Amino acid sequence: MTHEEAWKHQLGVTSCPLGPLVYLGSGCDTMRRVVRQSKFRHVFGQAVKNDQCYDDIRVSRVTWDSSFCAVNPRFVAIIIEASGGGAFLVLPLHKTGRIDKSYPTVCGHTGPVLDIDWCPHNDQVIASGSEDCTVMVWQIPENGLTLSLTEPVVILEGHSKRVGIVAWHPTARNVLLSAGCDNTIIIWNVGTGEALLNLDDIHSDMIYNVSWNRNGSLICTASKDKKVRVIDPRKQEIVAEKEKAHEGARPMRAIFLADGNVFTTGFSRMSERQLALWNPKNMEEPIALHEMDTSNGVLLPFYDPDTSIIYLCGKGDSSIRYFEITDESPYVHYLNTFSSKEPQRGMGYMPKRGLDVNKCEIARFFKLHERKCEPIIMTVPRKSDLFQDDLYPDTAGPEAALEAEEWFEGRNADPLLISLKHGYIPGKNRDLKVVKKNILDSKPTANKKCDLISVPKKTADTASVQNEAKLDEILKEIKSIKDTICNQDERISKLEQQMAKIAA
Repeated sequence: MTHEEAWKHQLGVTSCPLGPLVYLGSGCDTMRRVVRQSKFRHVFGQAVKNDQCYDDIRVSRVTWDSSFCAVNPRFVAIIIEASGGGAFLVLPLHKTGRIDKSYPTVCGHTGPVLDIDWCPHNDQVIASGSEDCTVMVWQIPENGLTLSLTEPVVILEGHSKRVGIVAWHPTARNVLLSAGCDNTIIIWNVGTGEALLNLDDIHSDMIYNVSWNRNGSLICTASKDKKVRVIDPRKQEIVAEKEKAHEGARPMRAIFLADGNVFTTGFSRMSERQLALWNPKNMEEPIALHEMDTSNGVLLPFYDPDTSIIYLCGKGDSSIRYFEITDESPYVHYLNTFSSKEPQRGMGYMPKRGLDVNKCEIARFFKLHERKCEPIIMTVPRKSDLFQDDLYPDTAGPEAALEAEEWFEGRNADPLLISLKHGYIPGKNRDLKVVKKNILDSKPTANKKCDLISVPKKTADTASVQNEAKLDEILKEIKSIKDTICNQDERISKLEQQMAKIAA
């Protein structure tokens, strides 16, 4: 046995597809290649100071492997513990510090919320999936919530079991995917409130996650039957699949990369955590397969298509590992690990347009603790203050490339890109309007006359009720503001009296 083989045997290291390794010391469980030229070799993570965290938040304890947090350039949304239903917080990014227990929530679900996702084309629209078997889409006021939100813009009903996954289409407006524990994927046109595609015979077991590709023409899924599938949702057919992508019994994850390859995380038969890279055109063998450690937390992958960096956040871990994907062997290159003391309950990931380009920030995470949310900033150290165009190629902007109808008819389009050279300034978002198709069109002819007479009155009654509710809401807000002003006036007069005493 050679010296190197003896060393590997002593450490319990098997042959590794990532090339020459160095052991990083007893405090670190990760192997990495020795030296490789990359501008991201020195990326480092730093947690913000305490006063820039969001404190006193009761993060959800529900046993579900989603990230529990969604972020965009305006808001951070966090799934929280709620009695008698499901709720999530939506906080403007600047609303740091202690969050009051009475802070308004989004609380229309009757069961715990399992997943949330911000619309990529409207920073005020968010979708939520819940144990109550429904998907709800919400419009958040421009400056955040002043009252709890109980009425969604639209309720999407079609699943027979809890809905654990919601994911917006990356380039088509108002197209939303949901997946439930009924092993069904439904693709909705949120603009009409209709389920337009129902993929109910593709999966025979629970779906762990779903990911759209770059232009939204394909999806890939990981499921409990240990299969990774690449699916054309409009043709409702499987394009490629791999049985036992990871042989372990614990949950897997699969995401599309910008070049069309699929990246997966899972577990080996010996319960070691693995990552792998696959080409959908030939899924017999992985392009790369890497064993990491024996921790049992599910690895959630977050991918940046602009820099080709994948960040792996394990649930229950206290670290974020990051890797660079390239087209040269060994394809998946370990970069570094950000470590902290506290384990993470969930993680939010900021889209590229929400980052501070002046500080060379290439990623920002929102780490959920038991009672707080802590932003973590990843930066590339640079001496120059100039815009670093190699770190910030044009990135996906907030404008949709297609309308929902165009996508459902078979068109594809890549994301519309924007430059971050002068920073991203959020524009005015248009309100989400749901125009439901006339349900009378599908009724039997005999009933039509009766229905035509009754519908206008019902519509008028509904409008009247909505107006009254809106009026009540406005009056409540006015009263609340007046009460605040009265309290402040009293406080001011007391302070003036104290000043007068001191001056005397």
